[in-house]
Amino acid sequence: MTPVVRPHGGAGVPIRAGRREWTGLAVLALPTMLIGLDMTVLHLAAPRISERLHPSGTQLLWIVDIYGFMVAGFLATMGTLGDRIGRRRLLLIGAAAFAAASVLAACSSGVGMLIASRALLGVAGATLMPSTLSLISNMFRDPGQRRVAVAVWMTNFSIGGMIGPLVGGLFLEHFWYGSVFLMGVPVGVVLLIAGPLLLPEYRDPAAGRLDPASVALSIATVLPVVYGFKQIAQHGVGTVPLIGLALGLGLGAIFVRRQLRLPDPMLDLRLFTRPAFGVSLGGLTLGLFAVTGIQFLLLQYLQLVLGLSPLVTGLWTLPAVLAGVVSALLAPFAAARTSPGRVMAGGFLLAVPGLALLTRADTTSGPGLVVIGFAVMSFGVQAALALTNDVIISSAPPERAGNASGIGETGANLGEALGVAVAGSVAAVVYRAKLSGDALPDGVGPDAAGAARATLGGATEVAGRLPERLGGDLLALARRAFTDGLHVAALVNIGILLVLTAAHLTLLRHEKAHRGPGAPAPERREAVPRRRWADAVGRVTRRGGPRRPPRRRPPRAPTHRTRSSRPSPSSDSGESA
Repeated sequence: MTPVVRPHGGAGVPIRAGRREWTGLAVLALPTMLIGLDMTVLHLAAPRISERLHPSGTQLLWIVDIYGFMVAGFLATMGTLGDRIGRRRLLLIGAAAFAAASVLAACSSGVGMLIASRALLGVAGATLMPSTLSLISNMFRDPGQRRVAVAVWMTNFSIGGMIGPLVGGLFLEHFWYGSVFLMGVPVGVVLLIAGPLLLPEYRDPAAGRLDPASVALSIATVLPVVYGFKQIAQHGVGTVPLIGLALGLGLGAIFVRRQLRLPDPMLDLRLFTRPAFGVSLGGLTLGLFAVTGIQFLLLQYLQLVLGLSPLVTGLWTLPAVLAGVVSALLAPFAAARTSPGRVMAGGFLLAVPGLALLTRADTTSGPGLVVIGFAVMSFGVQAALALTNDVIISSAPPERAGNASGIGETGANLGEALGVAVAGSVAAVVYRAKLSGDALPDGVGPDAAGAARATLGGATEVAGRLPERLGGDLLALARRAFTDGLHVAALVNIGILLVLTAAHLTLLRHEKAHRGPGAPAPERREAVPRRRWADAVGRVTRRGGPRRPPRRRPPRAPTHRTRSSRPSPSSDSGESA
């Protein structure tokens, strides 16, 4: 029978982690990085997918972001399931399922099969994230070590998302587009081998009851809304997309009402009554929304507008990766000197000039301008995001910290998925508007015009089949249209970041800084200097310390008090000072 690991050692004494636990953390870092990487690796493969599978603009967006929606929708459910059946067991099941779905996605022969495979990857990925975090909380019971371990966990998730384009570029340079999915296979194999040897098992005897209705409502709320929004962006306002929006909003109201009535809700929405929680969660969700959406458009701009190869495009993302890592490391130190609210507001505000630079890019400006702009944006937003999780968890009551963490993870994944969906849809609206009517050059047939209006990748393929001059004119027009869409998406995100700046300055101005990983507890840090000071002067100020006999007052009070240990001159000879 598999042993059940308890959160604390005997007599409530924390147990410090050893070599086995730290090695286990390295194993847990692999799926965490893989989840973040799989969010963005397809951003670079989107042009290749357009060339091979010929998806519509809406289908391409579904291929990219259905994974994030499924991860966000099943996170809370998988966390409860792991508490019931065992967190290590769920992690191993999820690793095997993720590897199998990765192979299925790599071998997809059509758009529908690829979308379904990505959805299965999302469900499997939802088992990995809560399992890794909950296992870390069991393996590292010492508070200082646990803070370090959680920081490593969060850093790996962020690094995975940022290096996705670079890794994708390396694979696409030498293999077919489906190869970017196969990274889940070796990670799954490592987990299946090392997991039983290094990771403990844990079940919660008081785990909450699974609520299938809440799971179904959460998915049914998000997908119709996103579908309606994408259809409006693709084909304009119509009956079907409006029905989808209305259906999603109605189901969302039912979901909220159900969560407020359940004694053990899937998402504790009462936490949103705390300003620090709501504002920080909004910053986490919308910050990732802005970064991921702009990254998705920039990678297509570098490849399809400027004509760079996938590998070179991935290398051009390194400045943004480095800027984000540096700012994430500096943010806690800055928050300790000021406050988390000010640092987060300053980070969002600092990202605005970077987005403004993107609005100056054109078809001939080269990669330098957009790379600098995206690096500035990454530096600012990542500084803010480095503090959001700490504020989210610390602003919730201790007994609701787990639920607050789950809501934060859901918001992060939903923000990444919505960022691609919204930014891609906004850019698509502008792109099609620029290529509508008589804007296309004369000589482009109806079928070719439809393919060119669908995506920039489609326009590139059509231009290659046309006569050189006609194809060149069509490609130049399509590239200008895509760049205009990038400008509009950047302006939308500037507005979002300015709202976040104002909200954090207003509602988090009194939020205090929290101690970074490994910092000693206040009691321990203050106890040593006080005890030494007391010993030095011969007086104990702490309760429970040695006490000297009380000094008896002389018959006549002296004119001033003295700390001398000698008897007072006016004291009786038998009295001691």
